[in-house]
Amino acid sequence: MSMTIGLAGKPNAGKSTFFKAATLADVEIANYPFTTINANKGVTYVRADCPCMSKDNRCGHCVDGIRYVPIEFIDVAGLVPDAHLGRGLGNTFLDELRQAHAIIHVIDASGGTDIEGNPVDLGSHNPLDDIDFLDRELTMWMFNILKRNWTKLSRKIQAEGLSLDAIIADQLAGAGVDEYHVICAFGACKIERNHIKWTDEDIIDLCDVIRSFSKPMIIAANKMDIAPEKYVNALMELEQTVVPTSAAAELALKSAAKGGAIEYIPGDDDFTITSDKLTAGQTKGLENVRELIKRTGGTGIQDCINQAVFDLLKLIIVYPVEDEGKWTDKNDRMLPDAFLMKKGSTAHDLAYRVHSDIGDRFLYAVDAKTKMRLGEKHELNNGDVVKIVSTAK
Repeated sequence: MSMTIGLAGKPNAGKSTFFKAATLADVEIANYPFTTINANKGVTYVRADCPCMSKDNRCGHCVDGIRYVPIEFIDVAGLVPDAHLGRGLGNTFLDELRQAHAIIHVIDASGGTDIEGNPVDLGSHNPLDDIDFLDRELTMWMFNILKRNWTKLSRKIQAEGLSLDAIIADQLAGAGVDEYHVICAFGACKIERNHIKWTDEDIIDLCDVIRSFSKPMIIAANKMDIAPEKYVNALMELEQTVVPTSAAAELALKSAAKGGAIEYIPGDDDFTITSDKLTAGQTKGLENVRELIKRTGGTGIQDCINQAVFDLLKLIIVYPVEDEGKWTDKNDRMLPDAFLMKKGSTAHDLAYRVHSDIGDRFLYAVDAKTKMRLGEKHELNNGDVVKIVSTAK
């Protein structure tokens, strides 16, 4: 399935560095607000162990047994308080973010930028103050969309007996909300369904819960390499998912690997210097990065992406094949495809992902690891290798 992860946060928190480190895209990075005017779009990857490691042959689609599955990535314009009212580049930010299925909120954990994204003395701004305002802006953005025609819609729902869930979902469709999100929101909040009596605060409360279901969020405590320890610790104590990151360190490693200076597998906590042409300064810089990632277990960038995909979006990776013995397709390529699917997806769902005709003609599936036959309602697991059997055309 096509999944998009959005990078959000105030200006100058390190979003563009994070984006470039994750995608190696050519984006502008500078130490002032609103460097990013138009959204940067690219492709990053979720990391997983490749099933081929259990076979005698390697598939040729992984790196030392590590499989990277592509994910759409978008870095939107920086957000400032009251963006939903049009402050800064707020409208641009919110419009671009509508397509994101999950959000990585990049926080400047170093305290070196104020709430507006302007540079200040390191540690002089408490990054905890930057946490809640993004939730608030997204909630108020949805509220403004829903409130726009609410009086008319409310009367229509009452007069024609229309579905409240469906009408709200339709009104918020442009914000990436569907009916399932609305149903979940009603189940999680205490707002009565008697919409005629709703106040603005009731609608805001409902939008806040809808936002939490439609735009799940993980926090990247960025600039951990220069952040005061007290700030990183305080962020880690939040009830939300927080991953300490150093986008600058990841970018340095990716750039060095691209230039042939080192061998580095994204997500690892070490690398190997392969070039003998590095200057003393370059070598010292790389060793400083090595010390950091050894101490922290990596730069955090890959971990952040993986948690967004596997924990927030609850996706699994499934590998469809045509030969359940060799795990190959019709061209004898081993494990050529890796599909991201919702946890709980069935063998029949996979058949439709491969091709709609195969889904229509589905007979059964075969677990290539166990050789067991799977029915159409069999729920798939992460890392499954599956052959689909269908009727002939």
